[in-house]
Amino acid sequence: MSELLRIENLTKAYPGVVANSDVSFTIGAGEVHALLGENGAGKSTLVKMIYGLVKPDAGAMTLMGQPFTPTKPSDARAAGVAMVFQHFSLFDALSVAENVALGMENPPSTRHLAQQIREVSQTYGLPLDPDRQVGDLSAGERQRVEIIRCLLQDPKLLIMDEPTSVLTPQEVDILFETLRKLQAEGTSILYISHKLDEIRALCQAATVLRLGKVVGRCDPTEKSASELAEMMIGSNLHRPSRPAQEVGPVALEVKNLSLPSLSAFGTPLKDISMTVHKGQIFGIGGVAGNGQDELLAALSGEMQAPRGAITLHGDAIGHLGPTERRKRSVMAAPEERMGHAAVPAMSLTENAALTGMQPKDLATRGMIDWGKARDFAAEIIARFDVRTPGTQTAASALSGGNLQKFVIGREVMQNPEVLIVNQPTWGVDAHAAATIRQALMDLASAGTAVIVISQDLDELMEVSDVFAALNEGRLSAARPAAGLSIEEIGLMMGGAHDLEVAHVAG
Repeated sequence: MSELLRIENLTKAYPGVVANSDVSFTIGAGEVHALLGENGAGKSTLVKMIYGLVKPDAGAMTLMGQPFTPTKPSDARAAGVAMVFQHFSLFDALSVAENVALGMENPPSTRHLAQQIREVSQTYGLPLDPDRQVGDLSAGERQRVEIIRCLLQDPKLLIMDEPTSVLTPQEVDILFETLRKLQAEGTSILYISHKLDEIRALCQAATVLRLGKVVGRCDPTEKSASELAEMMIGSNLHRPSRPAQEVGPVALEVKNLSLPSLSAFGTPLKDISMTVHKGQIFGIGGVAGNGQDELLAALSGEMQAPRGAITLHGDAIGHLGPTERRKRSVMAAPEERMGHAAVPAMSLTENAALTGMQPKDLATRGMIDWGKARDFAAEIIARFDVRTPGTQTAASALSGGNLQKFVIGREVMQNPEVLIVNQPTWGVDAHAAATIRQALMDLASAGTAVIVISQDLDELMEVSDVFAALNEGRLSAARPAAGLSIEEIGLMMGGAHDLEVAHVAG
């Protein structure tokens, strides 16, 4: 296999941390190459250097035998490097074609571009209507827009960052077919994912980073998922578990809840009903954009639903806001960690105090006890292995995965009666995901009623006692999680709620 990209001794340092240190590896032409590592291992900084978003302090890159020194993304695109980011950069109010045009240096006429989109989407099995408004698309369709935008550049190297995190199993199959077709045509793919079974199924080579350095290379098809995880973390991977137990009485009950969408492109909730018991983990699956944010807002008290009832131990709480619900030990961790779950400019100590004030007794006579707040932040950092210089570090300075660990840890360590979490392991590595899942299981074992909203089906099947699917703002009947097949779950997530259901009691 001929060489497409050579990276030699790339180094990038920021104040207080070396993000990449003497990183070297090669990607072959037509090769799907995995980039593996824990949160904070340096993956994001590395691909940003390849894509021209970050300038390396030292080292060199060679693309197709020529020196490669992109100073901005347009340089990378002109050289044949394209990237699909984990978080989509699309404008909801614009059409598919208009969004694609924004990512092109010299877009053709709208009519010609629309024809190109149709042709490329048909060729690669990614059906897409160029005239549709992006705000009306599902998460899977939005990803297609990003991919089509890249493919129109005829890339030699396609970088994909966590590309399956918002897809149903059926959409993952379609994506993999597309990537294999691209590979057969000679396109190289640099693939970043925390889903190690995907890496084993798709990739021919893997480079493993730890603390900014290359610590291993392998053929992932010759390794188990556990072996890959252990290469990443340098030790044995903990497997979350909890003993079988009887669930307790009903803690949280929702009846016929309806709620308008949070935005013009959101999804209204329609007649949601669910019963969650003490000591039970209620898993809710669904593709992004099917009402997850609205459901968390309704359960946490951020929005009061005009129709329906929410009760805690039989007492109505649907009229209460988030502060009053927290006083009753109903806590929540939203999907959007930066700006919603945490204030970017505030320190970790201040962010810990934001929600822990009452449960952790962090104030005396109306004055915050900053010593106690720092101790609480330090406890979160230690228990959840948050990689940070200290408690006074701003939330914005943490990597996404490390901030996620902090946010989830902050809520878990308040020992709530009810905890609602949306995407608890979004963007975190296998070791951190195991830590977070074990913490949720331990909470349930201690009697907390836990609601886990997630797009990660493996996660839901690992932690959930019962499972329901959210589709277009409607929640399916709950079914025991044990014994559900991925195919059944995928159908439920796609709206096939007429499958035979089992009554879930206790």
